[in-house]
Amino acid sequence: MALATSRNCCTRLLRESSRLNAAPKFRNTAVFPAPCIFEGHSQISASRQIANRCCSYRSASRNTSTVSKAQAEYAPVTAVDVTGPLGSLTLKIPPFSTLNYDPESRKASFEVQDVTVKHQAAMWGTIRQHLRNYILGVSEGHICILKLVGVGFRASVESSAITLTPEYPGQQFVSLKVGFAHPVELGIPKGVKARTTQPTTLLLESIDKEVVTQFAADIRKWRPPEPYKGKGIFVNGETIRLKAKKIK
Repeated sequence: MALATSRNCCTRLLRESSRLNAAPKFRNTAVFPAPCIFEGHSQISASRQIANRCCSYRSASRNTSTVSKAQAEYAPVTAVDVTGPLGSLTLKIPPFSTLNYDPESRKASFEVQDVTVKHQAAMWGTIRQHLRNYILGVSEGHICILKLVGVGFRASVESSAITLTPEYPGQQFVSLKVGFAHPVELGIPKGVKARTTQPTTLLLESIDKEVVTQFAADIRKWRPPEPYKGKGIFVNGETIRLKAKKIK
């Protein structure tokens, strides 16, 4: 009863001040300037603000706030960090792919939006294999063994090069003698370790399989294995079937 009386008194006081074209005594124009605009809401007059502050009451119907019901949105996963004892790698995920990871079973799986789309179906297995290579790389590492077969073929790892300039501090270079009048020099990519166990054997190590295998392919293209004499640069136990010599 007291609450209703207080509300009626405030309402009459505001109506009386509006009729007389004068502000009520408790109104402070410095604190409540004339209409205020709130983002996302309609315009509210200063008199309504004063009434709401002075005549505090609760409505009979309690509506639940929409803020508590709203769901927080987050950006989809676009990359996955794979960390292990040998280092860390970041795998980029296409926007049409979703990663599902179960911490208890320690298993990860990928899903695509539409399997009928040729590009998405092709990338489905590719992303999975990339993740597997990254996990093996940071835990065990990837190795490429190159064999140089040929008379006078040999390889060495040098700290400087004559024909190349370092791309980063401390870069080393692979020097190949594979039948040319000059040695072939190649800069070792960042994150790849190279050493020669024998003059004709070159060992490449890295946590990133793509980088180490691409560098091995760059070395191999200088002397691909040829089928008549069996000379060339062989990668990871590569073999070639010899052909019979052409007889005129």
